[in-house]
Amino acid sequence: MVRPPGGGGPRLTAQRLGSSKPRSESSRAWLERQLNDPFVAQAKARGYRSRAAFKLIELDERLGLVRKGARAIDLGSAPGGWIQVLIERGAGAVAGVDLLRLDPLPPAYLVQGDFTDPSVGTKLTEALGGKADLILSDMAPNTTGHRATDHLRIMALVEAAAEFAEGALQSGGALVVKAFQGGETAAVIARLKRRFREVRIVKPNASRAESSEVYLAALGFRGGDGGVEPSGEGG
Repeated sequence: MVRPPGGGGPRLTAQRLGSSKPRSESSRAWLERQLNDPFVAQAKARGYRSRAAFKLIELDERLGLVRKGARAIDLGSAPGGWIQVLIERGAGAVAGVDLLRLDPLPPAYLVQGDFTDPSVGTKLTEALGGKADLILSDMAPNTTGHRATDHLRIMALVEAAAEFAEGALQSGGALVVKAFQGGETAAVIARLKRRFREVRIVKPNASRAESSEVYLAALGFRGGDGGVEPSGEGG
């Protein structure tokens, strides 16, 4: 299981920002958190584009998501940390999409666009040579600071990712999507349980303790027989 990096590298001491340039309180808090985050330091040391790489590493270690030679799609790929992990862990064909431009990560196929656009989905599937074994989403909307609004926004993204997966996954495939804990989460989990054999809620160690972020891991896609009641329980 992935734990906060340490041992092999230099010891990190808490750092505070200088005050040469005025910053908002929220900006200062974010920057100080970045400076003192061991996952940020370790991501730089290992060449990952983001600390989020460690979340996928742990999810894979716990759930066995990335099979050798698997076809995988990463929704909301920028800056590319999860794409790097997919390639590193032996996925056979990898495709990613984001509204932002991504620097190339060969041999992955990257698209700049909206994954809800049917033409984008077609491009991703064609690039893989067929339907995916694994679809990932670490997407999150820009936050407003209003907890209820932010929760509804991310759950809309979760719903969109689930709808995409229902058309792009092959039978037996898996979907992993970021969500925030809250009342609307239950409705999405119920939907996933109708379409997948098992649904788990996982909070990786690399997710910040103060964050309500969790990941919904839906395993064993039922394909066309989505109306069948699930036999397993999530949690």
